[in-house]
Amino acid sequence: MDTGILILRLLVGLLVAGHGVQKISSHLGGKGLEGGTEEFRADGFRGGALTALAAGGGQTGSGLLLAVGLLTPLAATGAIGVMTVAITVKWRHGLWVQNDGYEYPLVLIGTAAALAATGPGAWSLDAALGLTPYPLWWAALALVAGLGSGLLTRLVLHRTAAPAIAER
Repeated sequence: MDTGILILRLLVGLLVAGHGVQKISSHLGGKGLEGGTEEFRADGFRGGALTALAAGGGQTGSGLLLAVGLLTPLAATGAIGVMTVAITVKWRHGLWVQNDGYEYPLVLIGTAAALAATGPGAWSLDAALGLTPYPLWWAALALVAGLGSGLLTRLVLHRTAAPAIAER
């Protein structure tokens, strides 16, 4: 079981981290901070470079923490939060990724929640530091806090369409 959890942590953690790196740099096929900023603006978010840095930093940090199995519930919360924001952007396209849907962020949310529930396994920094096992309620907290923070981010940072002004 520990081998499976290790593989899952490395795969998902490094993909989430890589996705964050792409938002703030030209590494891994990213378009740099300018490209990340433009992506958020195109999706209707305020904040410009600060929003891109926060999202990219959050994804990179939570992904790396998941990959090494350190502070796993906190790492899961971060990954769930940023992927919840992604779902709010992709929701209008439906579920499937071939239509730019939310399938991929949903899988990452489910995986992060599962890792919070199972724990990071024996081959993790959490285990090496004696932080495991985490009580199961940490998984519920990670899911609720992650979903809540993502939805709150959308609410606070997403621009609402300006009301149309009737011409006279």
